[in-house]
Amino acid sequence: MEETTKHSPPIQGVVIITLPPPDNPSLGKTITAFTLSDSPPTHHQPQQEEPSQSQSQSQITQPNNQDSDTSSNFLHVSLQRSFLFRPRIILGLLGISIIALSFWSSLTTQDTLFELRDVDHDNKSSNSAFILPLYPKRVGGDWKSKKDVEFKLGRFVNFKPDIVMERVMDGEKIDKSVSAATKLEYSSVNFPVKGNIHSDGLYYTYMLVGNPPKPYFLDIDTGSDLMWIQCDAPCTSCAKGAHPLYKPRNFNMIPPRNPYCVEVQENLRSKYCDNCHQCDYEIEYADHSSSLGVLAKDELQLVLANGTGTKPNVVFGCAYDQQGTLLNTLASTDGILGLSRAPISLPSQLASHRFINNVIGHCLRTDTNGGYLFLGNDFVPQWRMSWVPMLNTPFPNLYQAQLMKMNYGGKELRLGSTSDGHGTVVFDTGSTYTYFTDQAYNTLIAMLEEISSEDLTKDASDTTLPICWRSKFPVRTIAEVRQFFKPLNLQFGSKWRIVSTKLLIPAEGYLTISEKGNVCLGILDGSNIHDGSAIILGDISLRGQLYVYDNVNQKIGWIRSNCERPHKLSSLPFF
Repeated sequence: MEETTKHSPPIQGVVIITLPPPDNPSLGKTITAFTLSDSPPTHHQPQQEEPSQSQSQSQITQPNNQDSDTSSNFLHVSLQRSFLFRPRIILGLLGISIIALSFWSSLTTQDTLFELRDVDHDNKSSNSAFILPLYPKRVGGDWKSKKDVEFKLGRFVNFKPDIVMERVMDGEKIDKSVSAATKLEYSSVNFPVKGNIHSDGLYYTYMLVGNPPKPYFLDIDTGSDLMWIQCDAPCTSCAKGAHPLYKPRNFNMIPPRNPYCVEVQENLRSKYCDNCHQCDYEIEYADHSSSLGVLAKDELQLVLANGTGTKPNVVFGCAYDQQGTLLNTLASTDGILGLSRAPISLPSQLASHRFINNVIGHCLRTDTNGGYLFLGNDFVPQWRMSWVPMLNTPFPNLYQAQLMKMNYGGKELRLGSTSDGHGTVVFDTGSTYTYFTDQAYNTLIAMLEEISSEDLTKDASDTTLPICWRSKFPVRTIAEVRQFFKPLNLQFGSKWRIVSTKLLIPAEGYLTISEKGNVCLGILDGSNIHDGSAIILGDISLRGQLYVYDNVNQKIGWIRSNCERPHKLSSLPFF
């Protein structure tokens, strides 16, 4: 032991270097030095161990006065002495604590890092973002009448050869027989089931179109391909709407050979009309209502996130003939803002002209104050987002993800949509309510039978929705009856809970309050929607979270939010 001591000088100090986070080197590194003045005791002198330890601890923060020769001996440390020198253990624990504290500090300053990254991103990219406020529709009625139950599920359909169309030319009608057939196989323009979420319903925003610009209220719809506005072409059948009809001019019309016209007439059964001067389309909805129109092009007045204005020319639908229950949905708005993945959707058009990156985000508040919508990636949070891959099938233009499992209060709901037991979830702002597959819906209803008690009983007289419960007192908020219901837990990516990405939907995300003061289930049977294989999350389940659809990286993300405003804005634009 004496020989070991002779060739191994005592430790004179410790230096701890804390490196900055790899994604933010500008924070710099931190250097902390500790000195030890006395030699450590050996096992032959136990009586000196305590005083030596006390003296070493009292001098931990003293400056290092050792010369360079002594410092060079730091590398020669005896393994045996490392076990005997107890202050070194204390210093090791202290060093670990400092490193852990630095790591925790980096986590708690993520808002600052988020701002730094955004500044760098703004300097490196010419793309920007648009942000628009959202407002809830006020709806009423009941489920059986379906006058105010919105559910957008539509497709472009084939025109019959004997349909008489009206050519638009400064308001002049020219009768012309056309056979402009279209059928977009998987184009799911989610059209309203006009619903009765009494305080919310669908959400809409506004657009300024034309020169001079005029305002139009449009229902936001992530499942709809085409942005369209009711127009005077002249109008054959239009709802009252919130503003006067859009008036097209002959030079606004899109010709049949335009790529966007080719898109909406992708599966044309017969040759398009060479003598026509317009591109006709028809959209048919799940409830057999329809919208007929022509493609037009005009200026769209937008303000970038940096405050500068721009006036891109965009293609949209000039809808002059609405039939069926669709007329009811347009009582307070002027059309639909299609936000799907289709090339003709507004985000895709703006991205193709390099105005934005093809990223869409929406945040719907849980109260009655609307929320916000943004186009572009400037407002996408850099931290704490949950991401899942975006599926391309079975509905190419929809925002969808693969669902591995779904639980209600810890009990698994059978999906029954595919042979492997997996499901598909579609995120759809064009639907008021949420729709489950047949097996998932029936399993959930069976579990909810346990709710009926003295405090909460079914009320068949309330026709707001198929299932409503009556309480001993009129319910004003879902919080008053939350204890009777359990959250829904959707698992993506893996069936193993520990490695899966989860989406938690609380009771507020699937319950609504009727005019009678009852609480009603906002999840409906979706077995007749498409082929019944998809779960569709509507507005009722999308509230209280920011959802982002990243078409550049093919992923869908979400994060809990109060949806008052994006992180980088002090307030929202209003009109």
